[in-house]
Amino acid sequence: METQIKLTQYSHGAGCGCKISPAILDKILHSPIAATPDARLLVGNDTRDDAAVLDMGNGTALISTTDFFMPIVDDAYDFGRIASANAISDVYAMGGKPVLAIAILGWPIDKLPPEAAQKVLEGSRAICAEAGITLAGGHSIDCPEPVFGLAVNGIVNIPQLKRNATATIDCRLYLTKSLGVGILSTAQKRGLLLPDDAAVALKSMTTLNKLGEVCGQLNYVKAMTDVTGFGLLGHLAEMCEGSGLAAEIEFDKVPVIASLPHYLQQGCFPGGTQRNWSSYGQKVSPVTDEQRYILADPQTSGGLLIAVEKAHTSSFEAAMQQQGHAFRAFGRLMPQKEGKPLIRII
Repeated sequence: METQIKLTQYSHGAGCGCKISPAILDKILHSPIAATPDARLLVGNDTRDDAAVLDMGNGTALISTTDFFMPIVDDAYDFGRIASANAISDVYAMGGKPVLAIAILGWPIDKLPPEAAQKVLEGSRAICAEAGITLAGGHSIDCPEPVFGLAVNGIVNIPQLKRNATATIDCRLYLTKSLGVGILSTAQKRGLLLPDDAAVALKSMTTLNKLGEVCGQLNYVKAMTDVTGFGLLGHLAEMCEGSGLAAEIEFDKVPVIASLPHYLQQGCFPGGTQRNWSSYGQKVSPVTDEQRYILADPQTSGGLLIAVEKAHTSSFEAAMQQQGHAFRAFGRLMPQKEGKPLIRII
């Protein structure tokens, strides 16, 4: 009988929970050496946007991004699907249309068979096909732990480009996927995840954020980003700081996977949650343990965080319903006030 390979046993981290914490990333990105200016570069890394954007000189822009991580599920095919959906999401988060992908593969050839890596690539091709693009090549190395992801290019009409630093006062906040896949993945590694919840997590992580391309065509969508390893609070903090605003969240309106309390009672929360909180918790009003575990939970292939002008929330919700989705606002953006937290939870 063929032995079933469990990929998560070969990695120290899982999915976007592998990301370097925001505080450490700040130190890595800060340099006294000034970047070489490029007048064509519309978006670099100065505002922590999801991708770089280059003006092509014809009214359109090239979106370029990369994302990769270690397994968050045991099945190789599903690992390829999840990692690919996560990488392609960065293009959607800029309001763009993905056009091409190449693979990034690190494989422990002394521990795992090449057939398993083949399954990873097959899963990736399936998601790329769903996005309407080709997995056109890539690069691979012998690596101590399995790693997979994509470098993805997209295009966008420049007026439709969305950024995370362009929100305006009184925008309403929406999230397109429920929080909690980090908690469920931790339960999986501990052997506590129920089959129904494993299916919920897999569906969430393999669902493409195609709504981002739709949102790119809506002028009243003022800012957008996707929620991944820094958790909702981390990515919202980036939106607030980039836009010079503060946020208020109604916790009871935040979309959350229904079964999370069952796993939180068993202590199932990833180590990345505490790393996230240590990086930005001082920017947030006092919260309960449950709120912290959920709002700072590292998401893998998470949903889009969307800031919509207050006067157009009905139009936005109607546009999303036409796409088969029902969303409600869970928070709002407001002016920053000295001595007040950047993000307030009510």
